[in-house]
Amino acid sequence: MLFLFSITWGTVSGWWVPACLALGVLYAWLLYRQPVNLGQQYSYGLFAARAVVITVISLTLLSPLIKSISYNPQKPLILILQDNSESVKMFKAPGETPEKVADDLSALKKELGAEYNVQAFHFNRDINDGLSKTFNGKQTDIAKALYQLNERFVNQNTGALILATDGLYNEGADPQYEAKNFKTSIYTIALGDTVAKRDLLIGNINYNKTAFLGNDFEIEVLAEAYQSKGENMRLSVTEDGRQVASQTIPVNSNSFQKAVTLKLNADKKGLRRFNISIAAVSNEISTQNNSEIIYVDVLDAKQKVLLLYEAPHPDITVIKQAIESNKNYEVKTALVTDIAGIKPADYNLIMLYQLTAVSNSAVQGFVKSKIPLWYLVGAQTDLQNFNNAQKMVRISAGRLEMQEVFAQPVADFTGFTLSDSSRKKISGFPPLLAPYGSYSSAMAGGVLLKQRIGSVETTYPLLSFTDDAGQRVAVLSGEGLWRWQLSEFQTYGNHHAVEELFSQGVQYLTANANHQRFIVYTAKHVFDEGENVIINAELYNDALELINTPDVRVELKSEKGKNYSFLFRRNGQSYQLDAGALPVGEYNYTATTKNGTKAFTATGQLTVKPLNLESRQSAANHQLLNAIARQSGGQMLLPSQINQLASLIRKNENIKTVVYEDKHYSDIIDVKWVFVLILLLLSAEWFLRKREGEV
Repeated sequence: MLFLFSITWGTVSGWWVPACLALGVLYAWLLYRQPVNLGQQYSYGLFAARAVVITVISLTLLSPLIKSISYNPQKPLILILQDNSESVKMFKAPGETPEKVADDLSALKKELGAEYNVQAFHFNRDINDGLSKTFNGKQTDIAKALYQLNERFVNQNTGALILATDGLYNEGADPQYEAKNFKTSIYTIALGDTVAKRDLLIGNINYNKTAFLGNDFEIEVLAEAYQSKGENMRLSVTEDGRQVASQTIPVNSNSFQKAVTLKLNADKKGLRRFNISIAAVSNEISTQNNSEIIYVDVLDAKQKVLLLYEAPHPDITVIKQAIESNKNYEVKTALVTDIAGIKPADYNLIMLYQLTAVSNSAVQGFVKSKIPLWYLVGAQTDLQNFNNAQKMVRISAGRLEMQEVFAQPVADFTGFTLSDSSRKKISGFPPLLAPYGSYSSAMAGGVLLKQRIGSVETTYPLLSFTDDAGQRVAVLSGEGLWRWQLSEFQTYGNHHAVEELFSQGVQYLTANANHQRFIVYTAKHVFDEGENVIINAELYNDALELINTPDVRVELKSEKGKNYSFLFRRNGQSYQLDAGALPVGEYNYTATTKNGTKAFTATGQLTVKPLNLESRQSAANHQLLNAIARQSGGQMLLPSQINQLASLIRKNENIKTVVYEDKHYSDIIDVKWVFVLILLLLSAEWFLRKREGEV
């Protein structure tokens, strides 16, 4: 690093320098014009020192600026990103050794280390420092790895990215789009074999998670076969070891796919577990992807939802469509003026959309019925009656004005679970219109969505849930849901996030309609391998109020007979357990607690299924890697050509050291060495004059 210094005068004229110098010379001449005991050599030296001191002090009083310029050379940054997923080792090309590739990349890092700043990382779902030889990643997200790397080294002198992967990803977006954000050359190392291996597998299963007792329901299985022409795929569905459906599919090509529809019967109420499997064939490379487990909740009746409104609004249709996307729910919409023949007891949930002062009096019987309620606030809502009707959210506004607010999902909400993709979508939706004013919430832990005004995240609730003495209540303090539906369909081609939000909200509100005292439920029935198992619990007292004073314990027993014991932690007014990542298998759980002298027990089951995503694609995608390299001005190489990378990087004229110039201005009074100089000169002058008897 090189430093240069100079003086700049700013608004002060540089002609003051001769004047300051003349003042210093004049002062020194007056002091030493008639020395008594000083020799001539001392007189000249002390004269010069005093002249310099006075000149510097005079200049300091004029406040000139010291300009310092530093030149900082930065070596080009070479990034190495290595795929550490299972597919790299599972489907390697003939003669290819993934461990040797890691060694070659490590040798390349050492070779380039003297000339470049080389950083190495490995990834599956996320990036981690250093290279790896484990190849045990269960999921691959190349786009996310590129994004994380770009964020870490943004605005740095990145010369090249070396990406060693087979091009297979089973999570995230197309990495080509994220690769375009790298303003540098990308060299791809094409791992794996482009020839698909002999394999039968279940590519996907489409099914409704709920069915009704006595009805038939269908599941659609995507059956795939590679390098298996002439074989017969035997697809079967079993429940508790009993076969309930089967089909034989002839394979007529070496790259075969077929969507197979199977019909099952919901002949028993409750949670049903089905195992869908394809019989293995000889010389199949992997049988891990031949089976999948699904759960179907068989109900004996639909949950009924009543949606009351005073005037037509596009949000009404959006809400009805979103809720009825779950076959478990049936929505009846009605004007407040038409509720004379409607009985609250016929419904499991009542939704009140933008009720005015007039309609509030008409629905008092519904509000006081102890049936779960969902308030939806908008421009027509009478806020005074709204604040009096419920205790969860209070809106204070001088006059009813509306403002645009974005939805901001809250991470610590525990009432139910929204998928990460839905949370991400919702945070990017257009704004809703909410009453302008101040908001307060009695239940901080019950807020699912907060309001974001512009780029400012507030504490104001947008969507909240609570349990008030056994009656569950929700409040959505904004209108304009039709914008969310249109935006999601325009961007993603579906309404999944809006549907999941309302389906999960309705499920939470109606979950305890039969007033059970002790409820234990999992975030979902099937957890992926490596995923944390989350279990929730709720305990009610005799007045059906949520309490969490007693301890709640749970015993999980695996199908192999191993027991796991846990103690729930208190979370708001309820309980939650994060059991961590459990081994793959089937588990039964029994939760127990005691309130006073009364003991409570709840049971259930869950599954931790193996992640077979890495075994579903056996043919490496070198076409993707070649496209990424070409669009960036780089090159695709095979593992045997890694030793050519150092030469290619050195010959790339775009990869060069960048020198950053940094200018800094500071007042001369802030420069410490100026005062050190003055102090040294004055001290030396005093010492010599003292020694010669002049002081």
